[in-house]
Amino acid sequence: MSIKQISVFLENKPGTLNKMTKVLAEHDIDMRALSLAETKDFGIVRIIVDDVFQATNVLKEADFVASLTPVLAFAIPDEPGGLNKLLDAFTEEKVNLEYMYAFLGGKDTNHAYMIFRVSDAKSAENALAARGFKALTQEEISQI
Repeated sequence: MSIKQISVFLENKPGTLNKMTKVLAEHDIDMRALSLAETKDFGIVRIIVDDVFQATNVLKEADFVASLTPVLAFAIPDEPGGLNKLLDAFTEEKVNLEYMYAFLGGKDTNHAYMIFRVSDAKSAENALAARGFKALTQEEISQI
């Protein structure tokens, strides 16, 4: 099952990222993962949070441009070759990765967590499930 990633567009100027994270902190929203990509004029922050609905609402109330994107999340063994096994399955199923990023779990030191953006999340998830890989749910991500 895909999870929801929040993409926030930020002006590329000092303090803008700090303002965004302050809004989340003031509303007790916990970020699980964050990725930042930038250009000369703006940046895109991609975040996985514990409460997608509340985070999206408070960001929009604070005049941030935010959108939801379905992404896949997988727990992989935190060991050499752990990611490669999953990427082998993506390759064999001809799933094209648009981007990916990782984060480590709090208490679970045996796994790393990977976020994948693909063009067709449902098809990719079904193909990988047939190979024994289970995508994490929004609830599972919130509990990490």
